[in-house]
Amino acid sequence: MPSASFTSSRSYVRRSRRKVANRIPLPSRTSSAEPCELTCQIPNQSIPGAGGSSSAPPAAGASSSSASSSSTVTAATGSTSTSGLSNTTSSHHSPYDLRRKSPPYHDATASTSTATSSSTSSNYLASMLPARKRPRRTCSVTNETCSATAAHYLQYELPDEVLLTIFSYLLEQDLCRVSQVCKRFQAIANDTELWKNLYQSVYEYDLPLFNPAPCRFEFCAPEDSDHANPWKESFHQLYRGVHVRPGYQDMTFRGRNIKYFNTVQNALDFADERGSNADGDGHGALVFLHAGTYRGEFLVIDSDVALIGAAPGNVAESVILERESESTVMFVEGAKHAYAGHLTLKFSPDVTSTVPHHKHYCLEVVENCSPTVDHCIIRSTSVVGAAVCVSGVGANPVIKHCDISDCENVGLYVTDYAQGTYEDNEISRNALAGIWVKNFANPIMRRNHIHHGRDVGIFTFENGLGYFEANDIHNNRIAGFEVKAGANPTVVHCEIHHGQTGGIYVHENGLGQFIDNKIHSNNFAGVWITSNSNPTIRRNEIYNGHQGGVYIFGEGRGLIEHNNIYGNALAGIQIRTNSDPIVRHNKIHHGQHGGIYVHEKGQGLIEENEVYANTLAGVWITTGSTPVLRRNRIHSGKQVGVYFYDNGHGKLEDNDIFNHLYSGVQIRTGSNPIIRGNKIWGGQNGGVLVYNGGLGLLEQNEIFDNAMAGVWIKTDSNPTLKRNKIFDGRDGGICIFNGGKGILEENDIFRNAQAGVLISTQSHPILRRNRIFDGLAAGVEITNNATATLEYNQIFNNRFGGLCLASGVQPIVRGNKIFNNQDAVEKAVTNGQCLYKISSYTSFPMHDFYRCQTCNTTDRNAICVNCIKTCHAGHDVEFIRHDRFFCDCGAGTLTNQCQLQGEPTQDTDTLYDSAAPMESHTLMVN
Repeated sequence: MPSASFTSSRSYVRRSRRKVANRIPLPSRTSSAEPCELTCQIPNQSIPGAGGSSSAPPAAGASSSSASSSSTVTAATGSTSTSGLSNTTSSHHSPYDLRRKSPPYHDATASTSTATSSSTSSNYLASMLPARKRPRRTCSVTNETCSATAAHYLQYELPDEVLLTIFSYLLEQDLCRVSQVCKRFQAIANDTELWKNLYQSVYEYDLPLFNPAPCRFEFCAPEDSDHANPWKESFHQLYRGVHVRPGYQDMTFRGRNIKYFNTVQNALDFADERGSNADGDGHGALVFLHAGTYRGEFLVIDSDVALIGAAPGNVAESVILERESESTVMFVEGAKHAYAGHLTLKFSPDVTSTVPHHKHYCLEVVENCSPTVDHCIIRSTSVVGAAVCVSGVGANPVIKHCDISDCENVGLYVTDYAQGTYEDNEISRNALAGIWVKNFANPIMRRNHIHHGRDVGIFTFENGLGYFEANDIHNNRIAGFEVKAGANPTVVHCEIHHGQTGGIYVHENGLGQFIDNKIHSNNFAGVWITSNSNPTIRRNEIYNGHQGGVYIFGEGRGLIEHNNIYGNALAGIQIRTNSDPIVRHNKIHHGQHGGIYVHEKGQGLIEENEVYANTLAGVWITTGSTPVLRRNRIHSGKQVGVYFYDNGHGKLEDNDIFNHLYSGVQIRTGSNPIIRGNKIWGGQNGGVLVYNGGLGLLEQNEIFDNAMAGVWIKTDSNPTLKRNKIFDGRDGGICIFNGGKGILEENDIFRNAQAGVLISTQSHPILRRNRIFDGLAAGVEITNNATATLEYNQIFNNRFGGLCLASGVQPIVRGNKIFNNQDAVEKAVTNGQCLYKISSYTSFPMHDFYRCQTCNTTDRNAICVNCIKTCHAGHDVEFIRHDRFFCDCGAGTLTNQCQLQGEPTQDTDTLYDSAAPMESHTLMVN
């Protein structure tokens, strides 16, 4: 009997035309068989093909052609037993009786009449024709007419619902055979519901499961399938499998060729003995495990067998393999294309174990094997070892869609040069790391969800490698990703967030490439780098950290480039304790604290970053730190641009520093940076402020368009300014006061609204070979007991004069050229004008100023000489001194209206010095 073929109706015809065993053979043209005479059937003979009944076997002595024909019909009708015939002859039963296409309205009487009118000679002549040219005939006997009528009724008139009910009692092999009878049977036998019911009685799945390739099993909703009958196609693909279904081993099913076993090991032994399927299509042996808990079996897989759960609903939850010692399932050499899927694997030691790690694994994959583990639930309550261990050269599994959670140790452990692909797994709530990668292991891990671990999310150490892509790592108690001791993973497109400690922790010579990740909302720093570690952090978004963004300390290094770092509670990047990273091409912005914080002898090359809109300083440099900042744009901060304090040093070169609420650069308390080639502009409180003992070398900078002085030097500070351009200030060019010193050499100071250089209050700078010109006030003003050394300067074309000295000031002057100044103050006095006319309240021309006792002027008021002569003539007046001031009489702040001015301009406070700059209130947070 030919074997039944499980193919869909669409492809079955093509297959039946190829395979001779499934075709109905025709008599040979040269056959010497006797003429065909149909056997008269008794009235109560069963109808072939109906209700699973069968036709008669060939009589003894029939020709080989007849026997073959009879056998084929038996297969086509799905029969396995014989029906009773009253007699048989040597003539074969025509294979076409049930395939004859009768007219739609068949008349049995007419058929009988036609048969009886046929002559013997015509029958003889017809029998002598070759088989394919013989005319079709009807039976000439009443019983034969009865058979034709039954066949016609069965094929054309019996309702589909009745046939469908009959076919529902057939199993899969008989259903395939009956579909070969005729096209109508084929259509009904391929009914989707028929095959769904059969399929679910065997495999129990809610959806058809397909096996399109080795180690690949996929559920597919019927409406999404490309197959005409997906249930039948799945049956065909899975039919080679054996089943572990306790209680079924001793059952037999006619019309079904399926082996059942009570234990998994017996099924595996049988599969190994039988080998791979006969079709040779590359699919290995297949073992189905039905619902239940299988305890105590230690399964060592060393061949290409597929082990898969079979149950309704959530398959993996219903099929459990459990063991208390060694490993639950182990794949060893030889399991190149083995598969385990839709199972729960449990390892539950009966006592708390202290045996070394390698003795306690739920799933173990060792050298030279590459199984696929798919849609499994993996649990281990052992306090040592790991739920899954992959170790050894050539260990290269595919583990996907698995749930490795709630384990009392490590979830997944990959070590000793092992590799493998791990995709779409759920790894959570494990007592130690979700994943360990160690000792040159190099796995590929994609789209895993690693979260709520009681330790670190992923831990690579002792030269572990690996490629980690698009994983979601969050809410782990320590870091989301830890790299240690020479490990060098590649981590791309991952989201690492809400770590209870930090996001990424690289330490003890750790390496790694972290590229295009989202690192956010971690309790501490987004990235920690320490103890000689040197990772690459590139094109990540590091944001909303509850502390800092990137924290480099303890001699850490690293390349930090092209990242977007923003919205962190502390500094975007913090560098301390001899750390020396390269930080470049990053955006560091909108921090709730500062942008970059370098302290405690921190170093680093910080170049071509954009640092902006941070709440405190854009860059802090303090406590012996010596970073190099080059070609950065540091702007729009809510305090200072770059802040050097408490012996902060370093180099600030070719940066663009602008639009800060305070000054662009502040230097204080022993700090001594080199500031060279920068553009410092748009500061709301000045360009550069050096105070409280600050030092520094400022050379070849452009300092312009600042709201107050371009450079402030005060309180015992002593910087050196060389070859700078300080211009277009909305206040003075350089203001030195409160004991400020400094060496100013070869600077160009021009077009400032106040004095080019203002020296006040016990200050004593040295000005040498500067050009001070085109100022809107005086060139150099010295006041309030200050002094200076002025050597070889050129002071020209300033509005109020070249060198203006207050009363009592005696500078050291040598070799200066003071020429072509406009002397607007002397001209105004000569012309009898109020000096407020030429200054308003924004400029402070230097001249004699007075007070009027009659008008009750205070120490904060001053009156110019022309107003004393005109507006206060005859009053009790007092000469105060020659100094810089504006006239309160002209400003309209006194009782009498100024007679030399037009409409008064209200102003209540005359300032004798430029307004003091705002010092940074940046918090120093370690």
